[in-house]
Amino acid sequence: MKKMTKIAALTSALFVSNMAFAAQDNPVKIAVLMYGMKAEFVQLMEKAAKEHPAVKSGAAVITVYDGRYDPMVQNNQAETAIQTKTDAIIINPMDYEANIDVVTMANKAKIPVIVTNARLNTDKMTAEVVSDDVLGGYMEAKAVLAKMNCEGNVVIIEGPKGGSGEIQRGEGNDKAIAECGAGKVKVLERKTANWSRAEAMPLMENWLQKHRGKINGVIAQNDEMALGAIEAIKGAGIDVNTIAIAGVDGVSDAIRSVQSGEMVSILQDANAQMQGSIDIAMKSVKGDSYQPQSAIWKQYADKLQWNEGKDKRYAIPWTVVTVENAQQLLDARK
Repeated sequence: MKKMTKIAALTSALFVSNMAFAAQDNPVKIAVLMYGMKAEFVQLMEKAAKEHPAVKSGAAVITVYDGRYDPMVQNNQAETAIQTKTDAIIINPMDYEANIDVVTMANKAKIPVIVTNARLNTDKMTAEVVSDDVLGGYMEAKAVLAKMNCEGNVVIIEGPKGGSGEIQRGEGNDKAIAECGAGKVKVLERKTANWSRAEAMPLMENWLQKHRGKINGVIAQNDEMALGAIEAIKGAGIDVNTIAIAGVDGVSDAIRSVQSGEMVSILQDANAQMQGSIDIAMKSVKGDSYQPQSAIWKQYADKLQWNEGKDKRYAIPWTVVTVENAQQLLDARK
C-alpha cells in the first residue's frame, strides 16, 4: 500500500513537472505596449509585469515596447506584435482617440487586447484595468482646496493633451473647484507639462514670476509635475508650505515629499494595474480553466472582484498617501 502511495505521488509529481515544462515550451506571449518608459510610474508597471507569477514561472513571456510618448509609434508597435503572432496585447495608451487603432487591429486578428492605466474612447477592447481618473483628479484637487479653505488662486499643470488622464483628471479638478462656489477659487493658469518634472519646473518658474505672491495652490495631474513645481518654488526662495500642492501616482519622490509635509499624493497602484491586466490576458488566452495568480485580488478583495475574468472593466482603487502609510509604501518597493 505504501509502495502504491509512493508510485502515485511520483506519478503526480511527474505530471506537475511535465505541465511546467509544457508551459515553458508553449508560453503565452504577451506584448506590453507602454506609452513611454522615462517616468518612474511606468517603470513600476514594467517591474510589476516581470514579477507576475505567470511570467516568473515561464507560463507567460512578455515583450515590453517603449512607445516613446507617440501614439503613432504605439500603433506601429501593435502591428509588429500582431505580425509576430503575439497571443495577447496589453496597451497603456498615449492618446484617448488615436490609439483606438490598436484595438481595431487586435480585434481583426482575433487577439485579446487589455487596456491598462489610461483609457481609450471605445468599448471594443477585451477589458480595461484602470483607476477612475475623474475621481483621482477630484481627490487631489480637494486636498489642495482644503488647505486653501476653498479660497484663492490655483494653477493646474496638465498631462499630455488628448490623453485620457488629462481629460478625466481635468474633469475631476473642475468638479472640486466648482464645489467651492462661484468666484471663490480662480484658475490663474492651466497648461500641459506632459507628465514631465523637467517641463513642469520652468513652467512653474514662469508662473511664479508672472503672478508674484498670488499663487495659493498647485494642482498637478501627476506627481512628476508636482515635484517639478516644488523645485521651482524652492528655487524662487518661497516656503513650500505656504502653497498647497498635490499630484497623482504615488511615485517614490512624491511619497518622500508627503513625509516632509510638502505635498499630497494620490497613489495609483501600478502593480495592481499591470498584474491585473496580465491575469486578464492569461484568462483570455487560456480560457475558463485559468485562475488569477496575482496577489492583488486578495489585497483588494473588498473592492475588486475577479468575476471569472469576464468583466469589461476592473477599477483599481486609489490610496491617499499619508505620513502614516508613506514608509510602508516605500518599503514595499525594495
